[in-house]
Amino acid sequence: MPRFSNLLSSAAALSLCATALAANIVVKVGGPGVLKFDPEFVNANVNDVITFQFQQKNHTVTQSSLAEPCSPLANGFDSGFIPVADSVTDNFRNASLLVSDTDPTWVYCRQANHCQQGMVFAVNPGDKFDQFKSTATGGNATDTSSTTGAATAIITVTATVTVSGSVATTTYATTAPASTSGSSSSSSGTDHKVIVGADGKLTYEPSNITASVGDTITFEFQAKNHTVTASSFAQPCRALSLTSSSTGFDSGFMAVAAGATSFPTYTIQVNDTKPIWAYCRQAGHCGQGMVFSANAPATGNTFDAFKQKAAEINGTGSTGATSNTDGASGSNIGPGIMLTTLAAVLGALL
Repeated sequence: MPRFSNLLSSAAALSLCATALAANIVVKVGGPGVLKFDPEFVNANVNDVITFQFQQKNHTVTQSSLAEPCSPLANGFDSGFIPVADSVTDNFRNASLLVSDTDPTWVYCRQANHCQQGMVFAVNPGDKFDQFKSTATGGNATDTSSTTGAATAIITVTATVTVSGSVATTTYATTAPASTSGSSSSSSGTDHKVIVGADGKLTYEPSNITASVGDTITFEFQAKNHTVTASSFAQPCRALSLTSSSTGFDSGFMAVAAGATSFPTYTIQVNDTKPIWAYCRQAGHCGQGMVFSANAPATGNTFDAFKQKAAEINGTGSTGATSNTDGASGSNIGPGIMLTTLAAVLGALL
């Protein structure tokens, strides 16, 4: 299986591959009004490097399977969400994939319903790419709803990124999938605002809410670099996608520059009244109590019990590889992935 290198800088990795006469294959991810990988598939040899170049909007490179194109593969690679402002035209952020064998590798973007609109990619697909894409667009995907987490993926994203010292903000909407329970947001639904990291604290404020079917929950990231990631009561500091068959939601890391006045947001929709459990997957934050719930029971599996369980394991079960902790240009995100950030993010990120 091809794997993302997390040991070498991208420059060193490319240098070693060049020495071995390996190829560097550039694949564009997204762009203004573009929901696709370009090219959509490549044929690569062992030791070739595939460089995913994240262009405008907010996408991921996530490994899946031929049978389930829009569901993450267990223990597969995932870039996390990479927001890029519309005003950015160069110095794009990259993720480099090292090809270690010639078996097919299947990939999709897990933003809202991008996969269902055909945003998929493959390495060495043989004659199966059309089948892979057809399955993705044919309504057989399960990525964007969660029968356990009771929330869809992103509805609206406002991403603030810093490129070459200039802060730019982009806001755009995506179409959330229909609820598995048949419920959907309505004009009468309530939007619950939750502040993430207010005043530099490791908190969601409020950290426990009650929400009705059709309500939305908007997380506003105000400082440092945090996520809101679906988990479970049993494993507070582990992503739901890694502990169950449900994909769960994940905002990806949302870096906020010191002194920022415009903040990125992430919105989920409530589809039923089952408890929603979430945490920040930045290193150590979950164990320090940075957890959230909606519709937690008043007795038994309460929010306080959830938070206590996170503290007891001290976040040691957290699946969140550390995002940039010192403003450097390299960041490991997810199993075996190396993300090369070409623009430094202002301010301390922890």
